[in-house]
Amino acid sequence: MAKMTKSQLMQELAAKTGHAKKDVVMFMDVLAEMAYKNVKSQGEFVLPGFGKLVKVNRAARMGRNPATGATIQIPAKTVVKFRVAKAAKEAVL
Repeated sequence: MAKMTKSQLMQELAAKTGHAKKDVVMFMDVLAEMAYKNVKSQGEFVLPGFGKLVKVNRAARMGRNPATGATIQIPAKTVVKFRVAKAAKEAVL
């Protein structure tokens, strides 16, 4: 089974909820905007039943250039991770 595209997802949500596709698209855009804003300012955004987006500081570390084999320093940086909720794990597994 092929992965669902964003357009297919929006169409499916519109069909299942009885709302117009443009309303579903607007809702998802607002939800994404809220998530990004909260993760940036507060460090996390919780989606009940799915999980949460968490801002994590990754420490500097040593790495290896696969082409040359040379050891390089990888700088510290901030990344966003998604932690899956227990309910979602149980539903899928």
